[in-house]
Amino acid sequence: MTSEPSYASMVVTDLLDAFASNEPVPGGGSASALAAAIGASLLIMVAGLPKTKRGAPEEAADLSEASARLRPLRDELMSLVDDDSDAYKAVVSATRLPKATDAEKQARRAAIDTAMRAATETPLETMRVCQQAMRGATIVAAAGNPNAASDTGVAVELLLAALRGAALNIAVNLKGLSDTSFAARVSEEARQLEADATADAARARELLAG
Repeated sequence: MTSEPSYASMVVTDLLDAFASNEPVPGGGSASALAAAIGASLLIMVAGLPKTKRGAPEEAADLSEASARLRPLRDELMSLVDDDSDAYKAVVSATRLPKATDAEKQARRAAIDTAMRAATETPLETMRVCQQAMRGATIVAAAGNPNAASDTGVAVELLLAALRGAALNIAVNLKGLSDTSFAARVSEEARQLEADATADAARARELLAG
């Protein structure tokens, strides 16, 4: 939790200015979480429309369930906008620790490793939430109002782009980690999450086209 205003609570213009500033945060990780939150919001909107694809009662039930699952995911993604920035700030703070003596160097290295691990786990969590939201996208694509197909399509593309953006941050952070077993585990999970989300996105596009 930062003492500064939450990016998630900023008005849009102020948030855009924050992204456009020369400050190191918010950066790409926060932008990925925000893009995913917008995608999830679009899915919630489509799922809440009174008209479904074929007007079948089971479609309305599926959409209601999808919406209920998407709302906490959207909220988590908004929290990750701030979490990602906080994680990066912790890395910067660790790198600024004194390193005049061997003890200080050892303490600084340990602090950097801890901060880098947290900074890697945060975008990994963004990927996990994006993948879960993408599962919801396939339901909305299958049962949602066809007049809102473009909204669902935009949501799918935002979620996939956000997931891949988070993966880019993970790849950069892994280079700075000394724990090779942790790095290997994270790399494999990120690879699997991207593969699953890519497959779900393709399925959603097919459903929207049909």
